Amino acid sequence: MEQKQRVIALGFFDGVHRGHGALMRKVTERAEELGATPSAFTFDPHPQSIILKEPVELLTSPEDRADLMRRYYGIEDVIVTPFTQERMKQPWDSFVRDTLQNELNAIHLVVGHDYHFGYRGEGNRERLTSICQELGIGLDVIEKVECDGITISSTYIRTLVAQGEIARANVFLGHPYTLSDTVSHGKKLGSSLGFPTVNLKLKPNVLPPALGVYATRVWLENGDCHIAVTNVGKRPTVDDGETLTVEGFILDFSGDLYGQHIRMEFFEFLRPEKKFPSLDALRDEIMKNAQQTRDYFASQAK
Repeated sequence: MEQKQRVIALGFFDGVHRGHGALMRKVTERAEELGATPSAFTFDPHPQSIILKEPVELLTSPEDRADLMRRYYGIEDVIVTPFTQERMKQPWDSFVRDTLQNELNAIHLVVGHDYHFGYRGEGNRERLTSICQELGIGLDVIEKVECDGITISSTYIRTLVAQGEIARANVFLGHPYTLSDTVSHGKKLGSSLGFPTVNLKLKPNVLPPALGVYATRVWLENGDCHIAVTNVGKRPTVDDGETLTVEGFILDFSGDLYGQHIRMEFFEFLRPEKKFPSLDALRDEIMKNAQQTRDYFASQAK
């Protein structure tokens, strides 16, 4: 059977922000014109972590990157390829000819204006243009996308998330900052306080938001959506203050979510994490945060 033809966006796409979205929209447009499959090619782990031998903290896990591309931009095939020493040493022209054209049947590529690829980043816009003409592959190069006079980049958005500026990060992302995981058992302290919570673990090398309390939305496997108060932190009032947790109190919900895969979207930073003098004081503060969360989402619905 003949392999399907693909229009492929190339990049790492951490966060799948609005700049990446410009590439994805062009991919789906070209795929429709050409009768091909809208696709994206990305790596895991981040190339810098192999090249510089240092882990890179990311906005999104590979799974969340793929999910965002599919949900927001209609990308059907997200090809996540291990970034290995062998891949790092692959010549730029071999990457286009052998990997993209011969293995993946690419008939059209979409890249950003500053895209580099291949061994030592020797592949660039000019070389890609030349080899695509030689091989008969179409090519679109997307110029930089700006917001508030700032070039949208994953690096800048990581800084915003780390500082707790979630609302501004979401403007640059073009969608809510998102974490997902299978719900795990915690210490059930929330239940004892009257606030049953869902506990998520951060995926390896995913950047945690600034420690504090956030207004969030939680999406369940059945498609239901609920608002929640979510604490990102080390629970200094009740715990050893060492282990980082993401703990969401879903408002007006009862039910067992253990083992379900959920998606949590962050919208508004409510307050920094702090240690309270008693569990009663903590309970009162959570009640206040719950009302703030209701008020926030009510104001957004107007």
